[in-house]
Amino acid sequence: MSLSTKISIVFGAIAVCLVSMLVVINLYAFRSFSINASTEHIRTAAEIVRVHLTEAMINGVIDKRESFLTRLMEVQGLSSARVIRGPQVVKQFGPGLGGRETAFDTIEESVLQNGQPQYEVIESDDGTTFRGTIPFVATARGTPNCLQCHEVPEGAVLGAVTMSMSVDNLKFQAVITVFAIVGIVMVFSSLAFFVIRRMIRPVTATAQNVEEAVQRALRGDFKAVVRKTTNDELGQIATDMNRLLVFLDAGLTRIGKNVAHLTNRTTSSDDNLLEATIDMVDGLTRAAHFKQAIEEDETKSEIHHRLAEVMREEFQLQEYSLYEIIQNKNQMVPVYVDGEAEGACRWCDPQIMVRSEACRARRTGHPVDGISNPGICYAFKAGDHNNDRVHVCLPIMQSGAVGNVLQLVARPEDEEDLRSKIPLINVYLRETAPVLETKRLMDSLRESSLRDPMTGLNNRRFLEEYVETLVANSQRNQMGLTVMMLDLDHFKMVNDTYGHDAGDAVLKSLAKVLRQAVRASDMVIRYGGEEFMIILVNTVGDPADQVAEKIRASVEAMETHVGATTLRKTISIGVADFPSDSDTFWQAVKFADVALYQAKESGRNRVVRFVSDMWQNKKEY
Repeated sequence: MSLSTKISIVFGAIAVCLVSMLVVINLYAFRSFSINASTEHIRTAAEIVRVHLTEAMINGVIDKRESFLTRLMEVQGLSSARVIRGPQVVKQFGPGLGGRETAFDTIEESVLQNGQPQYEVIESDDGTTFRGTIPFVATARGTPNCLQCHEVPEGAVLGAVTMSMSVDNLKFQAVITVFAIVGIVMVFSSLAFFVIRRMIRPVTATAQNVEEAVQRALRGDFKAVVRKTTNDELGQIATDMNRLLVFLDAGLTRIGKNVAHLTNRTTSSDDNLLEATIDMVDGLTRAAHFKQAIEEDETKSEIHHRLAEVMREEFQLQEYSLYEIIQNKNQMVPVYVDGEAEGACRWCDPQIMVRSEACRARRTGHPVDGISNPGICYAFKAGDHNNDRVHVCLPIMQSGAVGNVLQLVARPEDEEDLRSKIPLINVYLRETAPVLETKRLMDSLRESSLRDPMTGLNNRRFLEEYVETLVANSQRNQMGLTVMMLDLDHFKMVNDTYGHDAGDAVLKSLAKVLRQAVRASDMVIRYGGEEFMIILVNTVGDPADQVAEKIRASVEAMETHVGATTLRKTISIGVADFPSDSDTFWQAVKFADVALYQAKESGRNRVVRFVSDMWQNKKEY
């Protein structure tokens, strides 16, 4: 219901109530006035009758009173008059006039008894009559007075006069007056209603315009204009509302453009500007919280796990693959596939795992849109779904190179839904990239601190960090370890004779020979200077001695070319077993070092296994 209708109904109800109250009040007032006027009229006539009767008694013409009463009826309004005698007057003078004066009704009898006048309104078919019965009370006041003729005490009721008069004319006049008042009120109410309607019309028009503007704003349209109809407060409201709409439209448009720039999302004209802006800001807020969380993660695997959770929980994606690029090996490793950690390659040709260039996103560093360009990437495979899938691959750049690739897979009917999610997914990837790069650099820095930069072998610090894990695995799996300490023979002479560059070349060649001589599970460590350590996992005794001898022979046959000079070197090796030779790892290292000393002392270029007698003579060492 509109405001104008409500005001009209309320005003109409007030007018009806007002008219009804006026009618009731006027009718009541006219009735009271009519009764009071009739009462005074009858009392006046009754006093005239009393005076006339007194004079008639004094003058001896009391028998003529009927003619007086008849003439009295000629007074306008009076319709009947009758005089009755009280019991004491009847006792003194008799019933009078043939007994007619003693024929009285119950009202007259009551008045004769209590001396109080009584009035009543009588409704009949002939009209409305007002009747009054007025007592004549004896009094000694005045000249002549009642007690001069009547032998009664003062205050005795001598008689009464009953008179009636028609009030139809008064009723008619009252009705006419009431109708006149009602008419005047109706005319005034109509004029007031017309004036109020004209005054309220700008209010309702402004309210409707504001309502329309608000509804359009809720739909994201802030272009509405509230029409200014007056120059008062309503006009100011319209002006301020228009200013507010312009401010909101400009502000939301600017915010929307900035957010769209951040998310690479374009809004269409059909989008609700307010809802779209709120949605994009909420998405950026969640992405900021995501960045804060991954910045506090310790490893890349934790970041990968959190990104997989976002794909599943934030974007409701069930089919996707997250790959990590192993730069120095030209490989792609599946980190998460359809929410499964280290899952099998499901949506791509497995060839990309050994030759990452087969992945178009990895090769180009650009997003690959398989929705707009089906078949653009030959490495994409739909698996067992009869090619009923589309894909989008998004590279995650790290220091100018592709560090990860996120592959999103969807059914054809979900293409538009996937497209709508990609801008915000790119925000998450953009926030993830520098954090992953930082973690990678930290890992590289840590790895470089654990690796000898010249030979590429692990260093002594690596051994110190890894030894607890190594020993724990050995004890848990009940397997032995062989510790070899290796030292090049007469290496100082190479540096002194040919220079340090020649010495570095020899060490690099030696590191290559050592790596080739052992398994991938074994550890080769540059322990310091020209001294190296090899740890053979689950290989002890004779097999370990055979490996040591193989290394010695390979080093003896090794040739290092320095300019026009070919250098040949030999190596001495000391061997000890853990835990057979010692129940502590570092003691086994010490024993291997003692055996190395024995190899040096006994002529070099040989393998010596530790025996307990060597430790007994450690003072000589």
